[in-house]
Amino acid sequence: MGQDIKLTASDGFKLGGYRADPAGAPKAAIVVIQEIFGVNHHIRSVCDRLAAEGYVAIAPSIFDRIEPDFTSGYSPDEVTNARKFVANPDWAAMLRDTQAAIDAVKDVGPIGIIGFCLGGSIAYAAATKLSGLSAAVGYYGGAVVRFADDKPTVPTQLHFGEKDAGIPLTDVETIKAKRPEVEVHIYPGAQHGFHCDERASYDKASADIAWPRSLAFFEKHLKK
Repeated sequence: MGQDIKLTASDGFKLGGYRADPAGAPKAAIVVIQEIFGVNHHIRSVCDRLAAEGYVAIAPSIFDRIEPDFTSGYSPDEVTNARKFVANPDWAAMLRDTQAAIDAVKDVGPIGIIGFCLGGSIAYAAATKLSGLSAAVGYYGGAVVRFADDKPTVPTQLHFGEKDAGIPLTDVETIKAKRPEVEVHIYPGAQHGFHCDERASYDKASADIAWPRSLAFFEKHLKK
């Protein structure tokens, strides 16, 4: 359904990405931000699912500055290797590359952003710092608690797994306390990565609630 694309950030850096377009006239556009595994099969499938719902979906390759075209699976060795990208994350650079994706679809209409894992943190940061967005959705972003003093400028929805080993519920409670205007959902029994059907931590029951909830949020806030 989609195709590989090239984007140019504000500092002139050229990065790759993936874009999926709906069959008919698009309702709006949604930027999809990857986990630490790159714009891999799962992130492309998320874009394809959004396109099937009537959205232009675009996923920037935000690791291209470090290792162009990086993609990974989910074996223990691959997870260990992928973690190197977030040992010392350059948030400003990743946000520049996210802005490039937003700018690439601004002719479509309203723009939302959705991110998973690292991308969940970036989606939250984008809601507080970037221009051109109308709504933001973040799944299990571990750094959101660090950014929680920053107020989103657009409606924002966050999803967390109750049993996420990397994001204690105390962090989620801190986010809720600091940002009462943000819609926060916690999924009982769910672990980190519960939305990804290619990971061992996939929790179908939680994903089947979270995804329609995300789509309804975009439907509400991405009106032309």
